[in-house]
Amino acid sequence: MTKQAARQSLQNQLNLPQSLKDATLTPVMKNPNITLEPIGVIKNKVEQPAKESGETATSQIIIKDEFGQALSGIEEFSHIIVTYWMHQISTHQRSTMKVHPRGRSELPLFGVFATRSPMRPNPLGITTVKLIERQGNTLKVSSLDALDNTPVIDIKPYLPRYDSPSQVKTPNWVADRGANHKRGQDYRREK
Repeated sequence: MTKQAARQSLQNQLNLPQSLKDATLTPVMKNPNITLEPIGVIKNKVEQPAKESGETATSQIIIKDEFGQALSGIEEFSHIIVTYWMHQISTHQRSTMKVHPRGRSELPLFGVFATRSPMRPNPLGITTVKLIERQGNTLKVSSLDALDNTPVIDIKPYLPRYDSPSQVKTPNWVADRGANHKRGQDYRREK
């Protein structure tokens, strides 16, 4: 069976309108290059994630002027989700595929996509934080586990209905945080 015939067979099995069949099987990206422009920057006193936990740090998210209007109404939410680029993750760290969760060598190695390790191919950080206040283009937040001068990619409001799924399943090591664990703790790479 040719590639085209296999594609047609799969399209027919999907039982979708032709427009959706075409969209479903057409590659989303022909050019894998993605350009992200930061909308702002994080300012705080956190310089090393392994030494200071972001849980108790207060941070300011300073949004660029051209995106200021996009903050309209954000102050009505108690929590927001911040997406940021972990700019200090090296090319070498980005090639890491397995880590010991939370840097605990007694735990087995897991793929980075099964952990919250900052070492990953695309070092995006996503954290839900408490929004303390908004002053113009500046958001004052707590519990942001990002370093000073980290570029901010996006902000969304936290919506419990959508952001708190029920009946969640996690491995045992997630519940067993260990006595010495702190949020933001460094991870150990596979040797």
